[in-house]
Amino acid sequence: MTTTSTARTAPEPAAATAGHRAAPPRMRLPHIGGLRGRLIVTVVVVALISAVTATALAYRESREAVLKRAQSAAVDDFRNRIEQLAPELDVPTDRRAMARFAQDVSSGLRGSLVVARYREVTAVTDPSADRTRITPELRAAVRTHSRVSLQRVAPDGRPWLVLGAPVGLDAPARHGSSARPSGVEVYAVVSLAEEERDTAELVRSVQSGLLPVVLLAAVLALVAARTALRPVRRLARATRRLATGELSIRVEEKGRDELAELAHTFNETAGALEHSVGELREQEALARRFVADVSHELRTPLAAMTMVSSVLEEDADELTPDTAHAARTVSAETAKLARLVDDLIEISRFDARAVALTVHELDLAEAVRATLAARGWSDRVEADLPLGIRARLDRRRLDVIVANLVGNALRHGAPPVTVTAGAADDWLTLAVADHGPGLDPETARHVFDRFYKADSARARSEGSGLGMAIALENARLHGGTIEIAPPAPGIGAVFTLRLPLRTDSAS
Repeated sequence: MTTTSTARTAPEPAAATAGHRAAPPRMRLPHIGGLRGRLIVTVVVVALISAVTATALAYRESREAVLKRAQSAAVDDFRNRIEQLAPELDVPTDRRAMARFAQDVSSGLRGSLVVARYREVTAVTDPSADRTRITPELRAAVRTHSRVSLQRVAPDGRPWLVLGAPVGLDAPARHGSSARPSGVEVYAVVSLAEEERDTAELVRSVQSGLLPVVLLAAVLALVAARTALRPVRRLARATRRLATGELSIRVEEKGRDELAELAHTFNETAGALEHSVGELREQEALARRFVADVSHELRTPLAAMTMVSSVLEEDADELTPDTAHAARTVSAETAKLARLVDDLIEISRFDARAVALTVHELDLAEAVRATLAARGWSDRVEADLPLGIRARLDRRRLDVIVANLVGNALRHGAPPVTVTAGAADDWLTLAVADHGPGLDPETARHVFDRFYKADSARARSEGSGLGMAIALENARLHGGTIEIAPPAPGIGAVFTLRLPLRTDSAS
């Protein structure tokens, strides 16, 4: 048997894509952008590709197997039929004998179209049938070979098997034996539509199982993702707790995979961080205690130094010029040192949380004017303080806040310095503004830091460097804050004190 060419195959079926999207009402769908969502999508896509590929391969293999089986059966039937009928054929023959021969061959081939040719005589079982399926290549093969030749064609999209063989005399053309040619050629066109339908039915049955497979893959991927990512979620929760300051948090280490190694690394990092923070806290506590102890120890000798320097300053006019200058310098520096010690003691009390409010109901305008008058600033500051704004505040701490804000404006700003007050929505506001160059963004970020100097080239400042920090701490103690207004043309630095009209602290 010789095959001359292969017919084109039908196009491969596309995988079914339609399906139900509805999820169970209480199922929580994962976020696609998250790791779990990407894992599920990946598994579903892989499962879908695998199912489509398996369907395509199954279609191709099953189609080829069915067609080959049908082809083999048709070839055997065609050959056997010719061998049975060849001895009854007289050569030379006529048209009637050829028609009878073609009809007899067709009766054993499921009613297929059979064409018999002898020289110029051609007999066809169905004259209206399309004989173009018998290609010139197949005719050439039949004339060349003594065995059955075949060709699969699909001119109209449906598969056909075309068989052709010469009719030999004296001996059957099988098992390599040769027979004397009779000049008769027989062709049969067998439809493979039934086999194609069987293959299509098989593919449809496979396609109907695609959706359950994909849904099952999605469910399994969801379960696997939850199982695989459970340690990651525990680690994420532990990281958030660690970020909030719970340094003793640890995660359970299970197994020896990458997640267990990550958990081990997290525990080591948390332990090292807890140890480092503990040491820093101990050092900070020691430093605060040292500052507080030194400040308290300095108060007694400073009191004596202040008293002596005051006496020397009072008698400076009776001293020589150099001695008088030295006395005044000592008195001024002693006063600065005393203020620094007082500020250090005050800030150490805030650090130790040993401060408390002593609140009284007071008039804001009267309290601010008293602060300005006590320091001789009434003529240097423009105050717009409406009467009638009353609140429960600690008068001494309010005095410290206002003194530090106004003093900072007088030292580092430019006149005029203005103080304005107001009240709205259970909050009172006190704004201190100057008309200097204002604060650059870097200075504004650090103005409330302790010992911060806007000009790093200055060896020392006029104040202690703690005034703004103390002012902010006192504002927070009242439940308020101090804000810095953004730069505006024609206006320098603007600090706004915001305090609640009432406080809950006991007097």
